[in-house]
Amino acid sequence: QDAIDRKEKRSETFKTVHGLETDTSALKTEELGRRAPQWVRDNLVTMCMRCKEPFNAITRRRHHCRACGYVVCARCSDYRAELQYDENRLNRVCQECYVFLTGRVVFEDREGRHKGILEKGAAEVSGRSLLCSSLQLLDKNGKGGTRGWFVIPQDDPLVLYIYAAPQDVRAHTSIPLLGYQVKDLPQGDSRHLFQLAQSRQVYTFLADTEELKQRWMKAMARSAAGITRMEEEEDEDSCDE
Repeated sequence: QDAIDRKEKRSETFKTVHGLETDTSALKTEELGRRAPQWVRDNLVTMCMRCKEPFNAITRRRHHCRACGYVVCARCSDYRAELQYDENRLNRVCQECYVFLTGRVVFEDREGRHKGILEKGAAEVSGRSLLCSSLQLLDKNGKGGTRGWFVIPQDDPLVLYIYAAPQDVRAHTSIPLLGYQVKDLPQGDSRHLFQLAQSRQVYTFLADTEELKQRWMKAMARSAAGITRMEEEEDEDSCDE
């Protein structure tokens, strides 16, 4: 009952969050789902307006709740609710709006909660992936770097997830691939190198073989172009130990 009371109180207010005045963008409670909100601008917030976790370019990206317009992280917006203004189609909403719109109580620490990709084990994600294998992400000098288990999941095909090992329980980094350019680098000292580049952001990878390098370049190029499905023959046996 305490949890329900807290949720109802939050749903009734929708007031200032983290010192940001949102009077111009917040909807009245009775309007949630009935009228499209005015989205809070991304550049006005540096942290999730629900859980207060800071945003960054790689591991915690910004999303908008389609009901209230708040800027929230993926975990806090991992809910779907029907919105009347969008012909009752399911839309991404934050937990607060989900509770209000559906009348369902969400226990934040409940077992069996739907997990985001970053929280899923490497084996679970690799089992349904477009491509996964061991790679090395080199540092800016190109001399050292981090070796890990890299995965492009089928259910999130525009993002590259990096695990420390195939048996790891949580990804430590993610790289959104959309819009990047994939560049082949000349082979030197038997090193199979390629890059992801966008503006000033550059990632350099080292593959174990030339064949594996070419497979990764093709998969990343498709994701960077927004192509979310690979040919059926390429979907099979897509993981390399």
